[in-house]
Amino acid sequence: MAGLTTGGPNLDVGLLYDINGLARHAPAPVDRFVGLLGDYGLLAVMVLLVLWCWHRARRQDETTAIESFAALVWAPLAAALALLVNVPLREFVGRPRPFRRHDGLEVLASGNTDFSFVSDHATLAMALGVGLFLADRRFGLAGIGLALSVGVCRVYTGAHYPTDVLGGFALGTAVVLLLAPAAMALLTPLVRGVARAPRARRLVRSRRLTLPLAVGLPQAHTPPGSRSHDKDLAA
Repeated sequence: MAGLTTGGPNLDVGLLYDINGLARHAPAPVDRFVGLLGDYGLLAVMVLLVLWCWHRARRQDETTAIESFAALVWAPLAAALALLVNVPLREFVGRPRPFRRHDGLEVLASGNTDFSFVSDHATLAMALGVGLFLADRRFGLAGIGLALSVGVCRVYTGAHYPTDVLGGFALGTAVVLLLAPAAMALLTPLVRGVARAPRARRLVRSRRLTLPLAVGLPQAHTPPGSRSHDKDLAA
């Protein structure tokens, strides 16, 4: 803890200067764009990715759709829980922001005045990414890639040390995976109930998959000699 509160290991500080130093040589519009991505942009893309995954999951068979939807519900819940866990953790560690301890940084996030370890942005992004992975591996890999990009942006802007970001990744991943069995055991029956409700089932499955097919079904075979068979012949 002492190493964190006094500025972190030399490797941590060295990586901070290396990554943040890129901002010194980049044009101002690039710095503003990276800052926007690190603050809100990539997280907004992550939300769109979750919605896209939900749209695709609704077209799967019922069992898979229910499991995927439960995992998609768990992802934001786990992210919120991880952020709550981080509140006392940040206060306990009490690590100041890097621009308050080190000179020569290109500060693009001077408005952050709270403690630095661990990064809320990294925690939230990785929790959503890992939650997506539980629902769909392809979307999950894309989400984890976005989370890694968020971490790089936060160091680039001088808002966090690299270890702040790694701590956020670890916290978000741990909360999602460690609590996933209990969460899925609770959420899956609830989602199954939603899937069977007439008015809410389209949240879980696509409308065209939940409606019965009335066209193109083969007619039942009627044995010769039966009344139905005789009526068919008369017709």
